[in-house]
Amino acid sequence: MPSRKVSEAQVYEALKQVQYPGYQRDIVAFGLVRRVEVQDGHVRVTLQLGAAQQDLVGRIRQAVEEALRALPGVAGVTVEVQGPSRPAAAQGPPPPAPLPGITHVIAVASGKGGVGKSTVATNLAVALGMAGLRTGLLDADIYGPSIPLMMGVNEQPRLTSANRILPFISHGIKVQSLGFFIGDHAPVIWRGPMVMKAVQQLLQETEWGELDVLVIDLPPGTGDVQLTLVQTVPLSGAILVTTPQDLALLDVKRGAEMFKQVNTPLLGIVENMSYFVCPDCGRETEVFRKGGGEKESQRLGVPLLGRLPLDPAVCEAGDSGVPIVLEQPDSKVGKAFQAIAAAVLEALTARPRPTPLRIIN
Repeated sequence: MPSRKVSEAQVYEALKQVQYPGYQRDIVAFGLVRRVEVQDGHVRVTLQLGAAQQDLVGRIRQAVEEALRALPGVAGVTVEVQGPSRPAAAQGPPPPAPLPGITHVIAVASGKGGVGKSTVATNLAVALGMAGLRTGLLDADIYGPSIPLMMGVNEQPRLTSANRILPFISHGIKVQSLGFFIGDHAPVIWRGPMVMKAVQQLLQETEWGELDVLVIDLPPGTGDVQLTLVQTVPLSGAILVTTPQDLALLDVKRGAEMFKQVNTPLLGIVENMSYFVCPDCGRETEVFRKGGGEKESQRLGVPLLGRLPLDPAVCEAGDSGVPIVLEQPDSKVGKAFQAIAAAVLEALTARPRPTPLRIIN
């Protein structure tokens, strides 16, 4: 018999150290812990998982058992896992509702920073607009908003009479970003709840009007912004941006797993900085490595939407506020972005409008 008694409070503190797979938040914060019972050193924990989380049962159960057995005074552990409660409408928060007037919402994400995700999101949105779609672009990269610079917008936001935020229109695209609300050099030093609230406000309080597609530029990695997005609006799909080297591809695996766990379909992978074209002889050189994005797309069973060359003109166009797909539409990289947009459009038209999912929070 253990010499120390364990309390329910200690059990809850231990459970707060068990992270939900793929995220930085714990299972208590996600609302998965329904009941804790402690009697004579034996701990019984009841977890409740939604339908979209059933493939994680084994991993979560093992992590909970390991965390609790490490507590002094624990003689035994029982973990009971329940499925979705009946009726489903009584469980957890309401499912995310589609944004009024918007047909498709797609997220552009990356497992790590520095792979050109925002450049891809910007040029994709403009290319979709060039193809005749009513398109919006939301900069949800809270800690490093760069869309205002890339889209050539340097103004203060305006409100409607109903206190809704008017998006700016640049190159025919409706644009919204946190960068419009803060100074160019002001750091965003926010905790998770503030970040989540900001994303929700930018999504729901912007006067988007009627859009065929809303492109959302996510911050790199997996975390609060990604979780908030899938809980706020149903996504038609996600695009992962990578570069060919192994380190970036390793992070693609994490990003793909994140979207799988929240039931968001992957539209495909974009490999950026795939090769360099010599301006004198036209020879293509793989600066990093060759075929990494294609191999990863095959492993995941999703399309490789395109390979983008390493071209200084892309950076120059972004800095000037005129995306390369608009400034040089007939260039190699300009045509590549248009081909990616065509592939995305084809994938979207082949999919029905997404059904809102219920995510436990």
